[in-house]
Amino acid sequence: MFPEYDVIVVGAGHAGCEAAAAAANMGSKVLLITMNMQTIAQMSCNPAMGGIAKGQIVREIDAMGGYSGIVTDESMIQFRMLNRSKGPAMWSPRAQSDRMLFAGKWREMLENTRNVDFYQDMVNGLLVKNGRVYGVVTGLGHEIKAKSVVLTNGTFLNGVIHIGEKKLGGGRMAEKAATGITEQLVSLGFESDRLKTGTPPRIDGRSLDYSKMEEQYGDEEMIGFSYLPTKKITAAQQRSCFITYTSPEVHDILKTGFEKSPMFQGRIQGTGPRYCPSIEDKINRFAERDRHQLFVEPEGFNTVEIYVNGFSSSLPEEVQFQALRSVAGFENCRMFRPGYAIEYDYFPPTQLKFSLETKLIENLFFAGQINGTTGYEEAACQGLMAGINAHQKASEQEAVVLKRSEAYIGVLIDDLINKGTDEPYRMFTSRAEFRTLLRQDNADLRLTEKSYRLGLASQERMELVKAKKEGVEKLKEILAAISLEPDETNAFLESVQSSPLVAKQKAAQVLLRPNIGLEKMMQYIPSLKIALKDFNKDTLEQAEIQLKYDTYIEKEKELVVKMSQLEDLIIPDNFDYEKLVSLGTEAKQKFKKIKPRTLGQASRISGVNPSDVQILMVFMGR
Repeated sequence: MFPEYDVIVVGAGHAGCEAAAAAANMGSKVLLITMNMQTIAQMSCNPAMGGIAKGQIVREIDAMGGYSGIVTDESMIQFRMLNRSKGPAMWSPRAQSDRMLFAGKWREMLENTRNVDFYQDMVNGLLVKNGRVYGVVTGLGHEIKAKSVVLTNGTFLNGVIHIGEKKLGGGRMAEKAATGITEQLVSLGFESDRLKTGTPPRIDGRSLDYSKMEEQYGDEEMIGFSYLPTKKITAAQQRSCFITYTSPEVHDILKTGFEKSPMFQGRIQGTGPRYCPSIEDKINRFAERDRHQLFVEPEGFNTVEIYVNGFSSSLPEEVQFQALRSVAGFENCRMFRPGYAIEYDYFPPTQLKFSLETKLIENLFFAGQINGTTGYEEAACQGLMAGINAHQKASEQEAVVLKRSEAYIGVLIDDLINKGTDEPYRMFTSRAEFRTLLRQDNADLRLTEKSYRLGLASQERMELVKAKKEGVEKLKEILAAISLEPDETNAFLESVQSSPLVAKQKAAQVLLRPNIGLEKMMQYIPSLKIALKDFNKDTLEQAEIQLKYDTYIEKEKELVVKMSQLEDLIIPDNFDYEKLVSLGTEAKQKFKKIKPRTLGQASRISGVNPSDVQILMVFMGR
């Protein structure tokens, strides 16, 4: 019934979809197995993509030739560029999505991808022999063979749903849990643990009074995520979100459910996400605060369903309902379904190589929440890299690894493998030491050529990058050459409270002044507008950023070179750390467990001191 595949992807969430698309577009014959064909690319929690640091990840996925950016652009109902008041390293795109349109677009794109087959079944075992995986076993008893297998099981591995004192088996509400895989992997020597996440109640938007809330509009400029020309809504077609707040009364009602809370009564053993706590956790941990912000987010264009962002809860549903009815604008709310917590198995990611292949079983790859991450974007980028490397392994080619200095994706994978995680991992800009280089505006310049050489990014993407590079260089040359006259420039400088020119000055020099942007200069200075009329907005913005932040960018590049010297020092595979008598006990244990490939990786392992790295360096030098 089934041919032998190059790559089998287990699970069709964000990680699984990107893994299947990447491997197939590189030429592998792929089978995507999901327990429910109707929930491919389901947005299990909030109907949104991007945000702080997460938006950069989606841009990187797109630059590599992944689908998340395109799907988001073509299903968004609102777009905002966050952190515009800060420097460009902090700008982060975020889109509110139409939940059903998003999933539908993903399925459509996968079905139109050559080399992707689908099958609906549960995978409850792996075919393993002599330390290598060679296929999967399904609930219907099929043994399907493949050269590589990617597990992207999300929250489904032995998933348990908690609502107050009620406990249900499931990987998502109304969907059964996946069993068998954890037990087999543990029997093969893997270490597993439990994590917890949660989701808020969904509300009937017709029952809300929006006049009591603050309206949150989208941006006038619909930049989006994909570097390809995508079909996006206009600014006028956007749907608004709304903001309201909890109150001491709401908190008092929520507290009445604490005695039945699975989290406070110890029925949930898994650790929850620190940066996205439940509402009961927030009022318990931040008792001094008398209110918390709630974002009222529409689930799509053609539905009245509302997502209450900030009100994740596993309290009894009657407590959730009564508390919500005390929130401004929610006095007459009707609940579609309650919030709940979900507890699931994951495998500490220190058990992986940088390719996301497991160290214990060859040809087996993990991506997404199975590695302890949280968020669609973190899952999708792991899926992309696991799909690439599953193809590479099936084709007997070298693994592809992105460095910390190349991408947020590289930071995320490096963090997971070197430091592990005992709570759901979420990406932040603060995790990236080279964030001035890793901006959302230049992901294509950083990654598309690398991906194109691999056979993933398309010729169209490569042509766009080439044109962008040439346009930016030409624009910078013009700005360095064109002189601005005081009489045509000083009125503009006065309007932005900048000192006037007393003589001609190059446009590039004027641009370096604080509070001055190229777009505004062009509006007020006719000669500049004429000189730059042929350049598009993307090129103008990129040239401005490169000129204004040149000093910071060069400093980071120098730091990257210094750090890369440690990355080039390879540690032999069978290095005997016991020989190093002066090495600390914790460092020895970590080195033996993680088996770092380079001194650079060794230096980033949690618990390893600089002196430990120096000892290792000296011994290797001998």
